[in-house]
Amino acid sequence: MEETRYGLRVDLPIPYGVAIERATAALKQQGFGVLTTIDVRQTLKQKLDRDFRPYVILGACNPVLADRALHAELEIGLLLPCNVVVYERGPHESTVAAMAPIPAMGLIGNPDVVSVAKEADARLRAALDELERGGAV
Repeated sequence: MEETRYGLRVDLPIPYGVAIERATAALKQQGFGVLTTIDVRQTLKQKLDRDFRPYVILGACNPVLADRALHAELEIGLLLPCNVVVYERGPHESTVAAMAPIPAMGLIGNPDVVSVAKEADARLRAALDELERGGAV
């Protein structure tokens, strides 16, 4: 797993469609549901007539964590749900990346929100680890 200033990512030797299915399953194993799916490629084609690689944004939500965060900080909804992206790097190569909750929610300065961010981070890491091991089928 690679970490950036704002995300966590894994590169996978699997086709894009399979990566979406496995990412969704791995998130579900960690208590997340996918509330929204934004097909970036399709949107850019429709709105701008621009071609782009296969790329989706999954709006992942863990209801228990969202409830805790919203009760700690009402406007935390601005940072919810946790975005997870899946994109194609090649015919049988994909990337799955998730927002890093600690840097994003750490900006709030509320210790209760930081606690939620730490748990969300651990769950997202577990989902990505599962994908990296070839699981979540």
